[in-house]
Amino acid sequence: MFGDMMNMMGKLKETQKKVEETKKRLDTVLVDEQSSDNKLSVTLTANREIKSITIDDELLQDKEQLEDYLILTLNKAIEKATKVNESELAAVAKEGLPNIPGMDMFK
Repeated sequence: MFGDMMNMMGKLKETQKKVEETKKRLDTVLVDEQSSDNKLSVTLTANREIKSITIDDELLQDKEQLEDYLILTLNKAIEKATKVNESELAAVAKEGLPNIPGMDMFK
């Protein structure tokens, strides 16, 4: 019993380390999103940090339109980045979790 507990604790620490490594790696995974007419494009990391925004000169003429474009395009990019982030972290967590009865939420 005690040996199983030590083994489980070791596995949890190893998984925690892998999760931290995955979070660092996700800083290098880039997600691109463009408006439907390609007048605005954004690039985020999978950790949802904005890296770049490119705006067509035409959008600079209309503040309200630019704001709408930014909101729509950023929200789509954030949603995409979140899906990548969550699936990567869930895969690491699932791989490293010990088999504990009743704790099958990641399966």
